[in-house]
Amino acid sequence: MQQYLDAWTNAWKSALNAAQQTGGAAQQAPIAGLTGNWWPPAANGAPQSPFGAANPFGAANPFGAANPFGVANPFEGFKLPTASIEPTRLQHLQAEYSRDALDLLRQATDATPKAPELKDRRFSSEAWKATPGYAFTAAWYLLNARYLHELVDAIDTDPKTRERIRFAVQQWTAAASPSNFLALNPDAQHALLESHGESLRQGVMNLLGDMTRGKISQTDESRFVVGRNLATTEGSVVFENELFQLIQYKPRTPTVRERPLLIVPPCINKYYILDLQPENSLVAYALDQGQQVFLVSWRNGDASIAHKSWDDYVEEGVLTAIETTRSISGREQINTLGFCVGGTLLATALAVAAARGEHPASSMTLLTAMLDFSDTGVLDVFVDEAHVQMREQTIGGKNGATPGLMRGVEFANTFSFLRPNDLVWNYVVDNYLKGRTPAPFDLLFWNSDSTSLPGPMYAWYLRNTYLENKLREPGALTVCGEEVDLSRIDVPTFIYGSREDHIVPWRTAYASVPLLSGPLKFVLGASGHIAGVINPASKNKRSFWSIEADAKHLPEEADDWFAEAGEKPGSWWPTWAEWLDQYGGKKVKPRAQAGSAEFPEIEPAPGRYVQQRD
Repeated sequence: MQQYLDAWTNAWKSALNAAQQTGGAAQQAPIAGLTGNWWPPAANGAPQSPFGAANPFGAANPFGAANPFGVANPFEGFKLPTASIEPTRLQHLQAEYSRDALDLLRQATDATPKAPELKDRRFSSEAWKATPGYAFTAAWYLLNARYLHELVDAIDTDPKTRERIRFAVQQWTAAASPSNFLALNPDAQHALLESHGESLRQGVMNLLGDMTRGKISQTDESRFVVGRNLATTEGSVVFENELFQLIQYKPRTPTVRERPLLIVPPCINKYYILDLQPENSLVAYALDQGQQVFLVSWRNGDASIAHKSWDDYVEEGVLTAIETTRSISGREQINTLGFCVGGTLLATALAVAAARGEHPASSMTLLTAMLDFSDTGVLDVFVDEAHVQMREQTIGGKNGATPGLMRGVEFANTFSFLRPNDLVWNYVVDNYLKGRTPAPFDLLFWNSDSTSLPGPMYAWYLRNTYLENKLREPGALTVCGEEVDLSRIDVPTFIYGSREDHIVPWRTAYASVPLLSGPLKFVLGASGHIAGVINPASKNKRSFWSIEADAKHLPEEADDWFAEAGEKPGSWWPTWAEWLDQYGGKKVKPRAQAGSAEFPEIEPAPGRYVQQRD
């Protein structure tokens, strides 16, 4: 590795000397000095860089029309978004980069080079600092990665194009880290020597196994069994059809509220994120508060339901679950809760019911759910007309084509690459370079246990929500034969958003407020999409924001609401439980047996559907 460092520093030493020889002129014009002296002259004696006219150290805009390859524009004829960087801003960034690069080169060429400070956990071990070659390789990488991200911040273009460029740069810089390569990772090399090659053999076996599965292992999946050490809250499956099973949980208190609570989880994941372990189960918590709890367990899609549509998920899914829960409980109205896309489905279903003159819900809870898709966070980088048309044509059954499935593994991989260092390359290094088996982690097991969806349903969802944002417009969509108007939902509604959610930005969660007509309460929790929701009261962690008094009319803008809200320590769960309790009706003795004569128990919870895996 020392030979590698020597070769690297010698290659740059002449450039450093040339830059220093320019004296005061170089100090006054560091960019010009780099352009004129770091690279050999062209045949005509003019300064030249290997980047041509689009030299990243020169004044030319690297996003402009100059073609560094000297050939015809390969994208001519295509309608591409424009992106540029204001010249003064670009020159400022170039000057900063040049200064930092020269400082790093000076450190590397010292007689006794001192390892640079590496403020990145990928390079936190002593092995990276002990040998200058590793340390300066990491430092050079961090400098260039930082500069690329600063260039993205400086781009003058529309927000969607900027976020797409940012996402691409994030993926490239994460992949290019020297920690991801055996030849440049001292920790992996140490493991190789210590194990006499066993770590490499095991790493190759891990890689081959993951290639077969189609995804990177994030946890030791052999340590978990749904129904044995996950999703263990006692209950019974009391109904099933092609799309879902309905679970009725066993009451835990001497008396229960007469109106049951129906939970509609997201259909792109298994439901047991809401019943992961006894100590962090929202299902168990609701039971302990005296609620009767029913829950939809979505089926993992296969070829037999590949033709199902959004209408089917509303009619045969949510509305059927509501009617079955009402029938078993004997109540005219029930309380309802939707999480993520489950909330979108639930609101659509209640709007359809309202259009039919039916009002089956006493209340609605929306947890990190979107009804207004104006700002869809980082997921927006994946959605445009071309992508939606591709899905419609390949799996959506468009123009009479055979419908297909949106595979759960695609969802899992997509969500992992939203955090590439934490959920992708971290496991590449540990699993493949070091030959380790990932530690057992229940949340990551659930994260990898995704659900496939029917193509027509998924394509409809993409086009009408993420792409065209029609759900918020009264009458713009017809679902189950009814025009959808969310303002017809006039039930009391509890809306929850997570402040650091990158999938459902909290302001997007708040954007549901002006669309609904009933009394509203909004609560903002700390942390992200999952950790913010699954924040059990017993652990007294994090915090949340709310307005103390229930306002008849919340502010229309999220930031105005936040200005009025106060922060409170701990979990938001007790606040929700207190709110829900007022719509549960009187207290009654729980029934001794699950189901009813019409809907007898089929099998114990968690049921078969949740155990179906790709």
